[in-house]
Amino acid sequence: MLFRSFGHILMARRFGIRTRDVTLLPIGGVARLESTGETPLQELAIALAGPAVNLAIATLAGVFVLAAGVPTTAIDPSTGAGSFATWLITTNLFLLGFNLIPAFPMDGGRVLRAVLSWKGDRVRATRIAAGIGRGLAVVLGSVGLLMLRQPMLVFIALFVWMGASQEAEAASTGALIEGVPVRKAMLTNFRSVSPFDTLGEVSRLVLAGFQHDFPVVSNDELVGLLLRDDLFLALRERGPETLVGDVMRRSFAVASPGERLDRMLRRNQFDDGPSSIPVIEDGRVVGMVTAENVGEYIMLSSALAGRRR
Repeated sequence: MLFRSFGHILMARRFGIRTRDVTLLPIGGVARLESTGETPLQELAIALAGPAVNLAIATLAGVFVLAAGVPTTAIDPSTGAGSFATWLITTNLFLLGFNLIPAFPMDGGRVLRAVLSWKGDRVRATRIAAGIGRGLAVVLGSVGLLMLRQPMLVFIALFVWMGASQEAEAASTGALIEGVPVRKAMLTNFRSVSPFDTLGEVSRLVLAGFQHDFPVVSNDELVGLLLRDDLFLALRERGPETLVGDVMRRSFAVASPGERLDRMLRRNQFDDGPSSIPVIEDGRVVGMVTAENVGEYIMLSSALAGRRR
């Protein structure tokens, strides 16, 4: 399972896509990538890299079994290498077949989406693969619960259903912000604070309803970012006379007005950055991107898209 995940990781790295971590689950490993690929070809290559590793391992194990003269059906503890090789063949062929099922969240679902979106709509392709995934989940859950009474099958069905639903929702949301410049969704009516302001003064701005997080500006230059959580913690531990400059963050992500919103959000989420991002143009803060503002933009875009249908 781990080797299969590394297949995805190495292929993604070839396209400049970073990997955050790998989670091992009962039905396989899940590598959290910065992106599944910018094009259908990239997604197809990344998706197939995992099953290709399973096929390679099974093939090498099969060659070893044949070269050692061990029957492929033999699983005998007395022939340690032979039995282990046979187990490798069986396990990897099972993983190969299971993960190539054309449904999310398996690799086959990503393969299907890449093929369907080659000259078509990625969102529609995702919905088709997610629908197949939900159907598979219903079948697995019914068989596991009613026929075989296997809790593991029910667990796998639940995992498949959740994975397919999340993928479909993410694709629909992503389509609303894909290619949209930051300037269209950024907050332009915002307040900045000085590093020499006190936390008591900033807390009054929060109570007045201006915003939660504040860019810290000195001589028209962005020098820091004050987050609401940091403000509350410092108020409790240091008091209201503490200066903003003593608690502000000095390392954080920034964006430009012409940058793609979806790429900026993906990059920031991957790096575990603050949900509020200052937007800089010609050295000056011209806007803020916040989770609330992006959420409102998505809801408005969804409503307008529904009206046009």
